[in-house]
Amino acid sequence: MTGGAAPLLAARGITKRYPGVLALDGVDLELRAGEVVAVVGENGAGKSTLMKVLAGVTTPDDGELLLDGAPVTIDSTRRAAELGVVLIHQELCLADNLTVGANVHLGREPRRRGLIDEGAIERRTREVLDRIGADFAPDTPVASLAIGQQQSVEIAKALAQDARVLILDEPTSSLSLAESEHLFRVLDGLRAKGTSIVYISHRLGEVKRLADRVVVLRDGRNAGALARDEVEHDAMVRLMVGRDVAIQPQISRATDEVVLRVDGVVTEAWPDARVSFEVRRGELVGLAGLVGAGRTELLRTLFGVDRPLAGEVTVEGRRLDPRHPREAIAAGVGFVPEDRKRHGLFLEMDVRENLGVASLAEHARLGLVDDAREEALAAEMIDALSIRTSGPDQLGGLLSGGNQQKVVLGKWLATRPRLLLLDEPTRGIDVGARQEIYALLRRLAADGLAIVFASSEMEEVLTLSDRVLVLHAGRVAGALGRDALTEEAVMRLATASGGAGGAAA
Repeated sequence: MTGGAAPLLAARGITKRYPGVLALDGVDLELRAGEVVAVVGENGAGKSTLMKVLAGVTTPDDGELLLDGAPVTIDSTRRAAELGVVLIHQELCLADNLTVGANVHLGREPRRRGLIDEGAIERRTREVLDRIGADFAPDTPVASLAIGQQQSVEIAKALAQDARVLILDEPTSSLSLAESEHLFRVLDGLRAKGTSIVYISHRLGEVKRLADRVVVLRDGRNAGALARDEVEHDAMVRLMVGRDVAIQPQISRATDEVVLRVDGVVTEAWPDARVSFEVRRGELVGLAGLVGAGRTELLRTLFGVDRPLAGEVTVEGRRLDPRHPREAIAAGVGFVPEDRKRHGLFLEMDVRENLGVASLAEHARLGLVDDAREEALAAEMIDALSIRTSGPDQLGGLLSGGNQQKVVLGKWLATRPRLLLLDEPTRGIDVGARQEIYALLRRLAADGLAIVFASSEMEEVLTLSDRVLVLHAGRVAGALGRDALTEEAVMRLATASGGAGGAAA
């Protein structure tokens, strides 16, 4: 793509105000035909608002949009689609009780003599599915498709509307590595055929893989842009946060004292696989593996959310019968789940209540909450974790993603745990908040807390772990210490047909 080509779509001086918030302040963006432009920035930088302006979800207070060099008004998603601009949301918008073809043409069904033309739907759907290399038919029920295939249906919907510009918002957040790579190949093919793509992701490795250019937003303004040969992790981070964010080398503080011992545990998800390993005081142990390898199921079983089919778990030498989370909590175990909004945080409760909910027994008297002790606990955790909030009375649902995660962490730290389990500890969190979470976990480990975390982000596993247990088909395929920890070594174990099975790690 030549730098001198005229923009297909351009945003000039876009400004958007909400009560008390200047979401966008004179933002510019250009997109040329057959180009992938990644828009990155921390949470609250204005990315989503800008995408909503481009896709007609909201209208700007100032500025203009140009298509093929001519000013246009995009005041609805229907108008955007008519102009060839389609936004694919992070949360897929499909009717899973209908077929692929019915979804692709929903609301725009071709008709013949007043009736829906099923033959035309089948033909036209097959055409767009062939364009993206889909491995399913138009008459396939959407409910039967994997999440990656459903993402392809969303893209097919856009192509069936003759989309010239695709806007994808965090499209790989729920995809496996294989599904993500298939999506990248689809996008490469669309780019080669002239489709323009705006790509939003917190995963900077994906951005480096895909983007022809990167536009960085910070605090609702343009913070800079990077050409293809300038797209590097550190350069993006520097523009996003306005400073250098160095990743400090990991120094293990682990002792010889075993906090967690897992001996032959069998999860419901993998009834033929036994898992055994140990975690020492002050150790950060990462659980790696492909989607479906059993990481989440193992953590849920250790915490008592799911019942083990066999095996033994001990915490500081005390046998734990993990049949209910209350038993794990009593043994000094805390658990930060993958989906903080659904399973970790009470969005309609304030920060103080969220921070105190796991340790109610400690600050309750005669069955009533001791408000003074709860206030003191909240103040302690807000200060210790640097939770940015307007005050302890702010609702949990109004916090940024990073601060929500800190509240969930604080809830468990208030119980003074011996062992902390975390599932995807930085999912959906921007790079600045991510580094804060890393620093916090390292500090906790240095203070003697044993930590086990599962992550699907390779960079996170490599950065944070003292030791990595790689799961494959519900088993520990192998363990890697810092001296042997590389991406190649992790993937070799993650994709192995066998491995260290039930051996202790």
